[in-house]
Amino acid sequence: MNDDATPAAAPPQRCGLVAIVGRPNVGKSTLLNALVGQKISITSRKAQTTRHRITGIRTRGAAQFVFVDTPGFQTRDLGRGRTALNRTLNRTVLSSLADVDLVLFLVEAGRFGLDDAKVLGLLQGEGLRDKPVILVANKQDAVRRRADLLPWLRSMQERHPFAEYVPMSATKAADVERLFGIVERYLPEQPWFYEEDALTDRSDRFLASEIIREKLFRLTGDELPYACTVVIGKYEEEGEPPRVLHRISADIIVERDAHKGMVIGDGGERLKRIGSEARQELEQLLQAKVFLELWVKVRSGWADDEARLKAYGYE
Repeated sequence: MNDDATPAAAPPQRCGLVAIVGRPNVGKSTLLNALVGQKISITSRKAQTTRHRITGIRTRGAAQFVFVDTPGFQTRDLGRGRTALNRTLNRTVLSSLADVDLVLFLVEAGRFGLDDAKVLGLLQGEGLRDKPVILVANKQDAVRRRADLLPWLRSMQERHPFAEYVPMSATKAADVERLFGIVERYLPEQPWFYEEDALTDRSDRFLASEIIREKLFRLTGDELPYACTVVIGKYEEEGEPPRVLHRISADIIVERDAHKGMVIGDGGERLKRIGSEARQELEQLLQAKVFLELWVKVRSGWADDEARLKAYGYE
């Protein structure tokens, strides 16, 4: 045995931006949370839940993956019914794609509709055509016969020159692990952008507003219209670890008095439940006690008011 043997050189660091795109409600946030290993993006059955660019970070070995979960591209016609909020969300999608190294185009396995086609059209626009795109066919476990996917896959390859095809289920750890191995090959050799233990570039204040908004959507279902949002008015920390208390006051913004009633519920029960479930999840996330105060405010036309959108934190 040669004691003077030179130790093997450490592999070079890799780091890159990976965008997750797809039509609304296709499972982008679920996939991001699975890749990061912790919930940082909210989910609900309500379409178009994600409204901001959410960055999730995962460092594995010498590779740092910086995932960008984008809002579902707003595919409503550009004319009637189009709001400033819709336009703002689409700008967020396009700006998120500008600097990425790789795109994960998420679809449901065996399905491809008009909304999917509109999102794919974005990836064929100026400045994006040369970016590698991986076709990620989510929810493959819902497909009864794998052979049924072959003609679908051929049709997808005719639509776009995808770099790779990955059938998977975002809820299965083995599938997520396989996706990591594929994505890593596309990351440039360069220093990491963030510390090794970083999970997101978003603040606790932002995550608090998102968790409250998730509970709002989950507990109102289809009853409450899409045009509602959450704005944090106060976020204060008291005490020292391990006895830290987060005092949070948040406004739930709706467009009409009738919507306010939907959120509050009979005797205030629905608002109490929204607050209770949000507080419990925040305490888990922050590993600290949380005092949460919720108010419901009517702001007619906020979703079509550029100034208010900026004030509420929309980019």
